[in-house]
Parts: sequence; C-alpha cells; structure tokens
Amino acid sequence: MGLPIFHVDAFSDRPFRGNPAAVCLLAEPREDAWLQDLAAEMNLSETAFLLQEGEGFRLRWFTPAMEVDLCGHATLASAHVLWEGGYLKPSQKAHFFSRSGLLTAERKKEWIELNFPATPAAPASPPDGLLEALGVEPSYVGKTRFDYLLEVASEDLLRSLRPDSRALKAVSARGIIVTSRSASPPYDFVSRFFAPAAGVDEDPVTGSAHCSLGPYWRERLQKDEFLAFQASPRGGVLQVRVVGDRVFLGGKAVTVLRGELV
Repeated sequence: MGLPIFHVDAFSDRPFRGNPAAVCLLAEPREDAWLQDLAAEMNLSETAFLLQEGEGFRLRWFTPAMEVDLCGHATLASAHVLWEGGYLKPSQKAHFFSRSGLLTAERKKEWIELNFPATPAAPASPPDGLLEALGVEPSYVGKTRFDYLLEVASEDLLRSLRPDSRALKAVSARGIIVTSRSASPPYDFVSRFFAPAAGVDEDPVTGSAHCSLGPYWRERLQKDEFLAFQASPRGGVLQVRVVGDRVFLGGKAVTVLRGELV
C-alpha cells in the first residue's frame, strides 16, 4: 500500500489561492535524503511529513532545497488533512512535535488556529546588498530568529517591489519579510516574503513570518489582534493574535488533490 499524499492550499478558502503545500503521511521514519528528494519532486514551497508518535505527530518541513525549522502554512495544511481525512476527530486538538517545539492546532468554526512561538525582531543594520536587491529605502530594519524584517512607507510601494532574487540569495538569512500598514480595509497590515536562499523566490503566504509580524505590529498599533493580508500574486488572509510569547495564527485551507505514493 502506498503512502497518502495531499496537495492543500493553505490560508485560503478556495483552490488556487493561498499557499500550496504537500502533506505526506508516513508509516515509518524515512531517511532525510528521501524526504528532501520528495520535497524537490513536489516542487512546492513546503512539503510536510507527518509520522504518528503517541497522541501526536512528528512534523518536519522541507522546501525543494532544504529542511526548515518552522513553517505555518504547511502546519495548517497538515492539521486540515488530519481532520478532513478522519485521522483526528473534529473536536480533537492536533499536537505536532517539531524542531520549534510543541505546536498545536484546533478548529475554531471554519477557521483553524495554530499556536506558534513568537519570533520578535530586534533593530538591526541591513546586511550589504539587501536594500539594493529590494530596491527600497525602509523606515525600519530588524532581525528575527530566522529572517530580516523591513517596514516600508506604503502598501503601494510594497506591492510594487520587484526584488533581484539572485542578489537576495546572497543575504545570510532564511528570508526577507517586507511589511506596511494596510490601505485596504479590513486588513491591519500587509506583507510579502522573499526566500531565494531557501529555494523560494517569493512565498505566497508565510505563517511563520507572522510570528514576527504580530509582535512588531503589536508595538506599532498598540493592539493584540489583527487581520493580515499577504500581498503575493496568489494572496492569503491570516488572523493574528499575540499572547505573551505565543502567536496564534488563524487560517482556512482547501484540499486540491489526494493521491498515493507508489
């Protein structure tokens, strides 16, 4: 019998929007090289691998080029698959054991809410070549555990960015978060995420980036709950709630394809 594999569009309530992720349910541990080869074969921004461990699941995330420590949209997709496929009851909370510790997901009506660690930014000087590669002069530059975070003057400016991916690939960070206040109600802020060093020139919707964006905009706007939009060509909507050192990310998901690895 083959391994179940799913293609899910996360942070969207309709197909072909949001961020696509592959979710593969493993029956036993697999070698890292095999996991990486499958992620490259799927050629999506992330492929998630789930292996049941007791009452939860070991969860690992791979881009086409590397394993990463934290991924929001593939975690959302994984939780969606577990409930939709009957691997968990609708009332059960999903528990994931990951390189970023214990992560959970639970259903909140038509939304799925993830409980993630906050990764706040600290002010930093931009590395050589970053601003030239983006073609922008930011009002703020910070560094998180994983990424650089930049605020720019307007949503129009953010949407107009056409970065040099080859130059960005040389920046020593997983990715580059660019954000601004939203000019489009009901959203509080908008963002884009570029990660050529991880094999993804622009990520459609990046849950883990909002673990930094939530604390950042909490300081700027003096509130704890936000509705955010990631302004990639596919686009995606996220609910963001900051509680202490945790960030709760709400999103929707839709399965596009179910298959079997033979």
